[in-house]
Amino acid sequence: QLQLVQSGGGLVQPGGSLKLSCAASGFTLDRYNVGWFRQAPGKEREEVSCISSGDGSTDYADSVKGRFTLSRDNAKSTVYLQMNSLKPEDTAVYYCAADSGLRCDNWDLFDPHEFDYYGQGTQVTVSS
Repeated sequence: QLQLVQSGGGLVQPGGSLKLSCAASGFTLDRYNVGWFRQAPGKEREEVSCISSGDGSTDYADSVKGRFTLSRDNAKSTVYLQMNSLKPEDTAVYYCAADSGLRCDNWDLFDPHEFDYYGQGTQVTVSS
């Protein structure tokens, strides 16, 4: 089955770190722009970060700049989101997405069904 498989997430105290993984199953990620969205209860979906397939350039939401790092390992068809200095406001369900055509800088204009692949979601809770 062609899908994105997410792992990582969980409960962490403020100031802690977590690492999310997004692995392609049944296909390779090297030709896809890949990134993460998140959605907290009662809030709109937010694009967190995206990494381009071509030059590997990355975009980050202002709310996570300097704290989150997105990287990709094309040999493993996996993308990693390293989240440091976590805050309670980072609490959300995080979704991985991949698309071969949609540019990273306008991902927030598109709904989940418009992406080639969209993950199942992973809960991240930051609380003491």
